[in-house]
Amino acid sequence: MTHTHPADRQPIDGAALLDKLRVALTRYVILPSSYAADAVTLWIAATHAQPAWPHAPRLVIRAPEKRCGKSRLLDMVEATCHEPFITVNSSPAAVYRSITADPPTLLVDEADTIFGAKAEGNEDLRGLLNAGHQRNRPAKRYDANRNTVESIPTFAMAALAGIGAMPDTIEDRAVVIRMRRRAPGEAVAPFRHRRDRPPLRNLADELNRWLRGNLAALEVAEPPMPVEDRAADTWEPLVAVADLAGGRWPERARAAVLALTAEADDNGQPSPRLRLLADCRAAFGADNALPTSVLLERLKADPEAPWADYGPNGLTAMRLGALLREYDIRSANIRFPGGGQAKGYQRADFLDAWARYCPADDPADDNAAPATVLTLPGVGVPPVPAVPPQVSPGTASPPGTA
Repeated sequence: MTHTHPADRQPIDGAALLDKLRVALTRYVILPSSYAADAVTLWIAATHAQPAWPHAPRLVIRAPEKRCGKSRLLDMVEATCHEPFITVNSSPAAVYRSITADPPTLLVDEADTIFGAKAEGNEDLRGLLNAGHQRNRPAKRYDANRNTVESIPTFAMAALAGIGAMPDTIEDRAVVIRMRRRAPGEAVAPFRHRRDRPPLRNLADELNRWLRGNLAALEVAEPPMPVEDRAADTWEPLVAVADLAGGRWPERARAAVLALTAEADDNGQPSPRLRLLADCRAAFGADNALPTSVLLERLKADPEAPWADYGPNGLTAMRLGALLREYDIRSANIRFPGGGQAKGYQRADFLDAWARYCPADDPADDNAAPATVLTLPGVGVPPVPAVPPQVSPGTASPPGTA
């Protein structure tokens, strides 16, 4: 679709500009799919219209190993996005102060320095990247000199490159591109910053003129979306740009949405709590109740589960209780066959969480009966009807506490 910029009244063909940007990207970088190429193209274009968006989608460029092209792709984003702001060695205060009503595009390479297990001292920057996905989520700072509370904007689009997955709080709000090392026979043109960046910045200027001339239309755009909820919030700016451009871009944008969100669902790793909840279902088997010690033993016996190495001594009873407490699941004093009693968990207490967070076709879940719960001093758990738990053959039911 051709648009005219009010300043010079020259016709601007948005679809042709997007085509030109996509060709430039794929000249220097091997992207994992055509959907990924379309998505990155639209994300870069959307940075030039940030004042129009209610949400600022993140672009996550991740790879399993080094030399997969993630840093080169970030170079391409830097050369073509709106007002790139690279956060390498930037203090959190400098980043916060750089975000205005018309924010720059934040670029973070080696994002493990912010989110990795060994990252320290980056709490402010992590908070910014988490909060800045949505408008009106300012950071509050107290100014002792003026005795006032200051609101600092956080809203800005951001691209992050790193090895491995980013935290769920980031990837759930992101267009995720999974880079791969080039295969034999795959070749790209060498990128020379001094030679190749200036033409790309000229392309960025063209994108800016086109999209800035249509901010009013983009601000009220409500494009039909093929996804819902947070995914729709994340992808809406990209689809709005595609609809503005016209041609085949509306169709390609929605195909990319479906392909990449499905890929995220297939490859996303559940949180530790959700993984634990699902693994507890398998550990219970047909049992109606288990001592804490037996539940831990079964969880840690799975060689593909993380529980044997969850901490210096594996998953502990205390940590198990803390993780399950988020789902309102708590241990109780339970009498097991043979007259022994022990701290343990009832299958019935898991049913609601299993149904809500990890449903499975398991009719037994709805029919399992609770075991005897003893109301002992200091426990405060109300009694329920006594039904002896079914103990699997070969499973010990030791008395005592776990």
